[in-house]
Amino acid sequence: MTFTRTVELEGHIIDSGMMQQAFGIVMDLEGNFDVEQFDVGKQKDKTSYCRMAVTADDEKKLQEILHELHQIGANLTDPVDAHVEPSPADQVVPIGFYSTTNHPTEVRYEGEWLPVENIEMDCAIVVDPDGPDGPRAYTKVLNSVDEGDLIVTDEAGIRVKPPERPRDASGPFGFMQGGVSSERPSESLIGEVADALRETKADGGNVLVVAGPALIHSGGGDALAELIREGYIDMISAGNGFATHDIERGLYGTSLGMDMETMEHPRKGHKHHIYTISEVIRAGGIEPAVEDGLITEGVMYECVKNNVSYVLAGSIRDDGPLPDTITDSIEAQNAIREQAHQADMVLMLSTLLHSVAVGNCLPSTAKTVCVDINPATVTQLLDRGSSQAIGMVTDIGTFVPTLAEKVLEGAAE
Repeated sequence: MTFTRTVELEGHIIDSGMMQQAFGIVMDLEGNFDVEQFDVGKQKDKTSYCRMAVTADDEKKLQEILHELHQIGANLTDPVDAHVEPSPADQVVPIGFYSTTNHPTEVRYEGEWLPVENIEMDCAIVVDPDGPDGPRAYTKVLNSVDEGDLIVTDEAGIRVKPPERPRDASGPFGFMQGGVSSERPSESLIGEVADALRETKADGGNVLVVAGPALIHSGGGDALAELIREGYIDMISAGNGFATHDIERGLYGTSLGMDMETMEHPRKGHKHHIYTISEVIRAGGIEPAVEDGLITEGVMYECVKNNVSYVLAGSIRDDGPLPDTITDSIEAQNAIREQAHQADMVLMLSTLLHSVAVGNCLPSTAKTVCVDINPATVTQLLDRGSSQAIGMVTDIGTFVPTLAEKVLEGAAE
């Protein structure tokens, strides 16, 4: 006895490798497929369509295949309403709940397709039948699920649409075709990132910068501060170390004890960061320290002066920390999530843990550029599922000043 369901793939399924990937999934999971219809887009800007019957020896194996196909954007041709079950308790989801991708997703409820709000990976989908404007669907992380929430289970009644990746770079991501390389022509690619940043702002979008302390150590802080001052950055996500060394540079001219001009380590320089934290604590926080004239330059100064929101997420290794640092990990995660849901473009600058954390909260529609001198940082971000990201393996101290220069040059033209 065999079990069969029919799925369809639509879009740039040849250029993106989606169709080949779908065939591989079926064969790897010991199923069979029969292509019933295949319409090829014969120009670069034309999409293709494939409908195929997927067969397996038992229903469980078929469901496993359908699950994997669903993750890459293959959808059932005969949709039914999504299965929903009430959560039995706070933070407890029904067995077999649907775990989201970060791609745009819709669920079918009472014959109507509902867009899933605030999509991000590894969440549950909650259906609210009594929304103010009718039924709605949205994501919840597991620790925020409430007893009685209607949770979507299985793959039935769900459709996923990954971002398009046409070969001619004409889609919503333009030049951003994914991958990691240190061999790319950095100057021209940085120019394209600058164009994308200006276009995002011109369209009324929000730009989020995820920054690590290496940006300050390498001398890129002034350029980032200039971008904030000129209105190109809307949000900063960082840690205690980034803010501390940015402020330390303004107070002492050092970053982690190293003189930023001479590259030497002055006497007691290794204590400058802890002195910095102490002075900011004494002032009552970063904003009061700016208002009191203690902090007069740098990234955090420009954030306060230009009403750019920032989230400083703490870690177990933090010194101090600064009063603005969020030390509760769940609270910090929720603050990061709120920023990520507002972001249309994200620059991840030399910080592994923060890049992965923010990447986990981003929808695949957010343009994402990850820059690090260590290729493992960029690779790990992509491996975690942030398929929309492109990676540049280069010195952050060169990238940010060059980016700022090209952004401001383009704006002046």
